[in-house]
Amino acid sequence: MAVVRVLELVGESTRGWEEAASNAIAEASKTVDKVVGAEIVNWTANVNDGRITEYKANVKVAYLGGGDGA
Repeated sequence: MAVVRVLELVGESTRGWEEAASNAIAEASKTVDKVVGAEIVNWTANVNDGRITEYKANVKVAYLGGGDGA
């Protein structure tokens, strides 16, 4: 039986929220196999002198995990 596990992380970018989300998924893919989906939970940003300086995306990444507890 397939088990879907969820990993929650924050992606960051100086270019935009879409890139921040993509960076989170790319980082998750470095350590887990079989990423099958993502949910963007929240968008935030750092602001300096009235301008956004860093975009952040809280992302839940779903991946297939073994039914044996792996």
